[in-house]
Amino acid sequence: MCSVKVVAKVVDDDSGIRTEIPILLDHNKEPIKPIVEYALKLKRDGLGLSAIDKRIKAAQLLLEYMAANTSGFTSPQAMFESFSSRLYTGTIGNDGLDPSELYWFPFPKSVARSHINALTEITDWLAEKYGAIPMNPLVKADSLTQRLNYAAWFRRNQHNFLGHIKDKHVNSTVREARSIKGKRQLGKQLQVAIEFPERYFEAFYIDGLGGAVDHRATLRDQLILLLMHGGGLRESETLHLWLEDVFIDPLNENSVKVRIYHPEDGKAPNNWRGRSGKTTRAAYLKEKYALSPRNHLMGKKHIGWKSRVTDSKDNYLEVYWFPEIFGEVFAILWRVYIRFISTIERNHPYAFVNFHRDHTGKPYTLNAFNYNYSQGLKRIGLKPCKADGLSPHSHRHSYARRLRRAGVEEIVIKKCLHHASLDSQVVYTTPTTKEITTSLNAATQRLLNPAEPVEKIGKPSWEVLTEYGFKDIDPEEIFTGKYPKLGKCNG
Repeated sequence: MCSVKVVAKVVDDDSGIRTEIPILLDHNKEPIKPIVEYALKLKRDGLGLSAIDKRIKAAQLLLEYMAANTSGFTSPQAMFESFSSRLYTGTIGNDGLDPSELYWFPFPKSVARSHINALTEITDWLAEKYGAIPMNPLVKADSLTQRLNYAAWFRRNQHNFLGHIKDKHVNSTVREARSIKGKRQLGKQLQVAIEFPERYFEAFYIDGLGGAVDHRATLRDQLILLLMHGGGLRESETLHLWLEDVFIDPLNENSVKVRIYHPEDGKAPNNWRGRSGKTTRAAYLKEKYALSPRNHLMGKKHIGWKSRVTDSKDNYLEVYWFPEIFGEVFAILWRVYIRFISTIERNHPYAFVNFHRDHTGKPYTLNAFNYNYSQGLKRIGLKPCKADGLSPHSHRHSYARRLRRAGVEEIVIKKCLHHASLDSQVVYTTPTTKEITTSLNAATQRLLNPAEPVEKIGKPSWEVLTEYGFKDIDPEEIFTGKYPKLGKCNG
């Protein structure tokens, strides 16, 4: 192998601040400096660590291919074309041999296309910074690609508030394409958001997670489960909770309000203000504990942050319990849990901690929670399976579908899930297999036993009007049109 991917702590100025990023080491165990610079740029641009890691992995694959194929290419573009083909075909011949000794199996189309796009970005950056030759240059697009480019251009600009002051010259936008675009994937129906089976929830809560030997661990994992199943949080969001972020609900003294603050930009607790005047959680962690926000850490300590919207200028996500009983159960367990926590030494503000004897008091990790989650499933005779809804994220789907079945308005569901767009929740309105089967069975009965048609005369109903859509106020047909994404709008 010509390169190795490692996590490095990079210091790039005299401040001594260390930035954790994935980098590549060459065969002499020296950092490949352009890759280090590129990773630092992506980090400064605010790209998530998982996205940076994918780009570095793509660069590693290209370097491996270049090391195994040192001759026979007339230009960088020719080499990149061959590399792209091998992503789709693999490097192993029909005889099972591979003279290059790479022994790559074919990559899925989506992964191969992702690698090509990532390497296109990297080589464009190298060309701009170092004057290197782009491996995937822009070329004149064929007529079909021009149409696709135009469609993408129109989609980006049709709802742009400042579009009237932007350069909208179509010629410069749609007439060029990448020399290597990657194979198009098969079209797919909108995927159904698989929910956790409600028939298993009570057993999983009481006997699954509740069956752990350490009662403190039981309480911790049950609290996290309630936040996901009854509050709709992602599992990663629950691990950003601080002890100060839970307080009595002023509207229901038997329940609690829970707020999940952005790990960097969220407001620090108790009106804290640092020596420099900053009031963010990033500043609080650095000054009080010499820690970095968990979304900046690497490896097992990393906890991501996905939400692009918050519920307040203080940058937090409000948990909306549904039904309210989940908040009341959480309040009972929380009172017991914090009594346990108060006896444990912690050098951090996070609410959920590890109780293992070798790591007592340290922040709870996603890996540890996922392991305990799977063990809880096994205690009630189930195996982890995303396709069956037996995974942590499926509880967020259960929460969303519960809201939909209760007839909660789409705009309220958007608020509860902290989505940036109504489009994000379309996946929760997609019929499940069971709902499709029920609908078809009912249609079969209507077909076999047709009723006498009744002619209706009169003013068209709201449903009839909305069937034709309102292009000015609902151009994407979220509520109106023949097949609205979020169902018929209630008049």
